[in-house]
Amino acid sequence: QVQLVESRGGVVQAGGSLRLSCAASGRFISINTMGWYRQAPGKQRELVAGITFGGSTNYADSVKGRFTISRDNAWNTVYLQMNSVKPEDTAVYYCNAYGVVLPGTRTIEIHDYWGQGTQVTVSS
Repeated sequence: QVQLVESRGGVVQAGGSLRLSCAASGRFISINTMGWYRQAPGKQRELVAGITFGGSTNYADSVKGRFTISRDNAWNTVYLQMNSVKPEDTAVYYCNAYGVVLPGTRTIEIHDYWGQGTQVTVSS
């Protein structure tokens, strides 16, 4: 079982910056992939950015060059640095963990864990 606790989002002006963090806790050895998704009103949840344990990253085209994902494996924490934000970045942002390595057998759990979500609002 993994618990994901996200930092509080907030309201930021267009062109500004915001940093989100998400800390994972529970009984596990490591987490293969962590990431951020978002869901705007009336839209489906979409991937924003993901990062593997080794540091490989991928981004949605809409955020490339503006957002940076990083992680601290020692603290099981993932970050999302959001720069040059736009009104269309307004959404509930969710932290995700996938591929948890369980203690003992070191089995990789194929399951998505989600944070509670945090609202990010970009004002124009």
